[in-house]
Amino acid sequence: MAETPDTPTLTAQVRTEFGKGAARRTRRANQIPAVLYGHGEAPKHLAVPSHDTFLVLKDNPNAVITLDVEGEQQMALTKHIQRDPVRRTIEHVDFVIVRAGEKVTVDVPVHVVGESAPGTIHQIEIMTLTVTVPATRIPETIDIDIEGLEDGTVVRVRDIPRPEDATIEDDPEHEVVVISTPRVSADDLAADEASAEAGAAAGAEGGAPESTEG
Repeated sequence: MAETPDTPTLTAQVRTEFGKGAARRTRRANQIPAVLYGHGEAPKHLAVPSHDTFLVLKDNPNAVITLDVEGEQQMALTKHIQRDPVRRTIEHVDFVIVRAGEKVTVDVPVHVVGESAPGTIHQIEIMTLTVTVPATRIPETIDIDIEGLEDGTVVRVRDIPRPEDATIEDDPEHEVVVISTPRVSADDLAADEASAEAGAAAGAEGGAPESTEG
């Protein structure tokens, strides 16, 4: 039996006007210009509600949704989000048609969980991983547990547990997270000592405040 995915629904209207002026009018009407394509179908130019779309996409750039286009429902994957470079508001969205049970390839953010050993820090070397996964089970993040990991530990792609029915497409040997101990250089120590000496000298020059009594 095919999956019946539980996805958020956005009500979409078909756009019949195009160009920058039409796009501005759409945004003034609290709608976002969008396009739906894929599976050999002709692209559909749509407008989706600004607020509802923002809520659906704000924490999940790979959101799978159901578009209700004039009464016809279509499951779609968010493929590309165009944002205003200053205000970060959504200006345009590309959706691609997906079917229940179909696998898709998407970039998923890396998320570190836990704390490494005392005195160490972690460095994320790859911010996203390319994952092939069923469209209805795309993880919002790839979680990497670093709890208690010691200095010198390197977490590679091959060390990361795969989400269910998923494949990570990146090179298995790529470093994803590196655990290290911060080391203070001789230059840093000299700078700290010079700063402390300068502070002490400034305090000595200031001396005790003069009396203002007559």
